[in-house]
Amino acid sequence: MLEVQELACLKGDRLLFRDLAFRLQAGGLLRVAGPNGVGKTSLLRLVTGLALPESGEIRWRGHAIRREREAFHGELLYLGHAPALNDLLTPLENLRFACSAAGDEVDARRCVDALVRIGLANQLDLPARVLSQGQRRRVGLARLFLSASRPLWVLDEPFTALDVHAVADLAATLSAHCEAGGMVMLTTHQDAPFARAPEVLDVGAFAC
Repeated sequence: MLEVQELACLKGDRLLFRDLAFRLQAGGLLRVAGPNGVGKTSLLRLVTGLALPESGEIRWRGHAIRREREAFHGELLYLGHAPALNDLLTPLENLRFACSAAGDEVDARRCVDALVRIGLANQLDLPARVLSQGQRRRVGLARLFLSASRPLWVLDEPFTALDVHAVADLAATLSAHCEAGGMVMLTTHQDAPFARAPEVLDVGAFAC
């Protein structure tokens, strides 16, 4: 279980939100909502340990993530809104590098299968610099098919720049992860066709 208690977020000299609290149980799908600038992405960065809260506590399996950071990150997959790709490398090379950097030993065949499944069969050997924004997004999202063992997925606007079919496929993948006992926390401006409606956390309700 992911548990957030009395969280406050400071960005520069501005307090974005305070007293924010929620729980995400196994099988849970949580959509983080709120107006632009309220702190949705900042919340994701706090939850993943990429930034520190002004106050409050984030717990994973009952332990504060600030004390169990390495163990927590071993069970977490975080995909930001802009995939970090090396433009000189192919989608396959980028995917293998990302998996290796995260400590996941994944063979080339599984990476190819993931890229084909996400719709990049014809772009496997192209340099990333020639990919469209939607294709670049798919390279990052291919990690989802290689990360079923990581129970907590935190995704920032994963549906951006995807066509209707890709949105439906991704929604099905996220739904299946939850049905298998995983957890998904995401921001999105789109109404994706999930198997069941997500719970909604309105960050604006905690805005300062």
